[in-house]
Amino acid sequence: MSDPEKILVIKLGALGDFVQALGPMAAIRAHHPDADITLLTTEPYVSFGTACGYFNHVWTDTRPRFHNPAGWLSLRKRLNDAKFDRVYDLQNSDRTGLYFKLLRPKPEWVGIAKGASHRNISPERTAGPAFDGHIQTLGLAGIRNITIDKMDWVQNDIARFKLRPPYVLLVPGSAPGRPEKRWPAHYFGILARTLYGWGYTPVVIGTLAEAKEAEQICAMTPQAVNLTRQTALFDIVGLARHAAAAIGNDTGPMHLIAPTGCPSYVLFSKYSTPSRHAPCGDKVQTISHQDELEKLSPEEVIEYLHVRDFRAPNQDSGDSGV
Repeated sequence: MSDPEKILVIKLGALGDFVQALGPMAAIRAHHPDADITLLTTEPYVSFGTACGYFNHVWTDTRPRFHNPAGWLSLRKRLNDAKFDRVYDLQNSDRTGLYFKLLRPKPEWVGIAKGASHRNISPERTAGPAFDGHIQTLGLAGIRNITIDKMDWVQNDIARFKLRPPYVLLVPGSAPGRPEKRWPAHYFGILARTLYGWGYTPVVIGTLAEAKEAEQICAMTPQAVNLTRQTALFDIVGLARHAAAAIGNDTGPMHLIAPTGCPSYVLFSKYSTPSRHAPCGDKVQTISHQDELEKLSPEEVIEYLHVRDFRAPNQDSGDSGV
């Protein structure tokens, strides 16, 4: 019996991009059902690579700096010793282009690196969401039927949060270096107060970086539940499955929420483009302003929700959400 085909999949981050790569990862596994597949990723996403079941092995990339020759030599040895037959580069960065150069002999390489056997140089690759770019690139290798991964494999118990539906998730954060992508906290406070009046419990999620915003929101709406610093990434997926909706900034957690089927409303300013950066999901809507996000008033967002029939859960329709 011949040895199984050895495949490497590279996806280093960030959170939203990693989530959009999960469907393509599943498609790679389906295309190579008997292969020995390794994921190369960074520490925050090891749990995803391990739990999803698409990989035989998950390696952590320490991302050696350029002035760390020992780190690069170690990485080169590890990559070459594995003797991969094919590499799927879902990161497609300058760094992973260097990884391609480290390999001797060259395996089949699916990505954008110069010299790749299956190279996607189409400008359409980056015209839309990362997910669409992966579909184009993997198509060069004969991989079809790529769908959004709804993360049904995520298993966790959210009972400890003791939330009573219907509730709406509020995501007031953003990447630490992108404060311009944050809708003002007091706007979220006005929205939370409105949601409570409509019959929903507002639930604020985030990290330590959003603690002040969460406190301000809950001070304006004492009935809101503050779960900042209490949710791991998989908890967010679990909470989204049972939420009536989620409303938040253009940030990683919204990418976790949207694929679950939770109705997701994502706030955009001039600093990012919905057509390229919106989360992927069946029930995603974007609310955009072509200027600073503080110029998107809470009244506009509330009206947007109202027009789209975001109504009280106790209406005769029996609908518990959007």
